[in-house]
Amino acid sequence: MQYIYLHGFASSPNSAKARDISDRFAQIHTKLKIPDLNAGDFSQLTITRQITQVAAEFSNNFTPVTLIGSSLGGLTTAHLGQEYLQVQRIVLLAPAFEFLSHWLPKLGDEELQCWQQEKYIMVYHYGEEQKLPLSYDFITDAAQYQEKFLQRPIPTLILHGKNDEVIPIEASRNFGRLRPWVELVELDSDHALGNVMEEIWQAIRLFCQLP
Repeated sequence: MQYIYLHGFASSPNSAKARDISDRFAQIHTKLKIPDLNAGDFSQLTITRQITQVAAEFSNNFTPVTLIGSSLGGLTTAHLGQEYLQVQRIVLLAPAFEFLSHWLPKLGDEELQCWQQEKYIMVYHYGEEQKLPLSYDFITDAAQYQEKFLQRPIPTLILHGKNDEVIPIEASRNFGRLRPWVELVELDSDHALGNVMEEIWQAIRLFCQLP
């Protein structure tokens, strides 16, 4: 089994969650790959690019893959699970379901219009600790990745904070409601999930049958 972790939007393999889970995998002597989804050019980030990049990390056509994805990485993980039969299990940490409907209203019509006209918007990048440009292609590309297309009955564990201020827990509840293969664990946490990492690890361990 190959394990790959997908970090969130405007984040990096050096994020607190990525480091925490990576350390825990190391303690049980299990390899966890964490590709840098910024790919050296955050400005041209799209979900399509993330899917292509992660699929290229798969060892070969026969090695089963377990994906763990955080936030936008979680959304990307879900679509990889739909597209690639090699992916046999997915873990989603506060996945960014319905994220355009949650994120775009926060920008406001004026800023969104400006982004469309100027082609780029400045976004704070937590990994780089500075504002970086992001192409409007990110939005047009993301619009095609809708949850209604995610119908492959792949074993899925979702861990989501009940006080998530970025992606409301309702998004995960809605996703799991009509998909009996989805297990949703609701945690007393926010979007960062920083205070429940031990609970998350125990749930991942059990779900993935790790030592």
